This record gives sequence, C-alpha cells and structure tokens, in this order.
Amino acid sequence: MSRLPRALNLWLPVVAWAAVIFALSSIPSLSSGLGTWDLVLRKLAHGAEYALLAALLLRALARPWLAFLFALAYAVSDEFHQHFVRGRVGAPRDVAIDAAGALIGLAACVYGRRLFARPAPPSPAAHDE
Repeated sequence: MSRLPRALNLWLPVVAWAAVIFALSSIPSLSSGLGTWDLVLRKLAHGAEYALLAALLLRALARPWLAFLFALAYAVSDEFHQHFVRGRVGAPRDVAIDAAGALIGLAACVYGRRLFARPAPPSPAAHDE
C-alpha cells in the first residue's frame, strides 16, 4: 500500500497528466511534416491523451459520468489556452475528439472492470443446503 494519503494517491496522477497535456498545448507547432499523416496522428494523440485523463479521473472520482464531465471541461479549457499560444488555435472539433477519446477510455475501463472482475465467493448459506 502506498504511504501517500489516499486523496494525493488518487489525484496526483490526474494533476500530473493534466500538466503534460498543458505542456504539449503550449508548444507553438507540433507539425512533423508528414502531411495528412501528421493530422491523423495528432488527432489520434488528442483522443489518447483524453482517454488516459478520463481513466485517471474515473480512478479518482469513481463515477464515469463525473469523470467524463471533468475531462470535457479540461478539453474546453485546453482549447481556450491554445488561443493564446503562437501558432496554435483552439477548435471545437478538437474538443469533440477529446470527448470521444474520454468516452473510449471510460468505456474501456468500465468494460475491463467487468471482464476482469473476480467472482464473489459463495455465501456460507449456500453450503448449508
């Protein structure tokens, strides 16, 4: 068990990943020069960033809908932030991609929990019959 207080253990990864997203959004140009592939890869990265953020938020909040709302709010604030970065623009399309990534991340977490859930041990009353 971790020696960190429970709240810190739950929220530190969320804050750290949000800081990574903020840092990436602060880079003036992320173009790789790969043309169409550049666009596709950047949009996939957007989705993946928010899938992980939503999964971390789910771990901290334990409610998928609340984790989604927090991820969506961060996506909106991230696009707003990009309006102030030279060479970047905030786009509603990117918020939609981020939201889709968050939903995919949450769906994977919820499905994974169900898939890998341990069956409950049999109740003692079942053995008495």
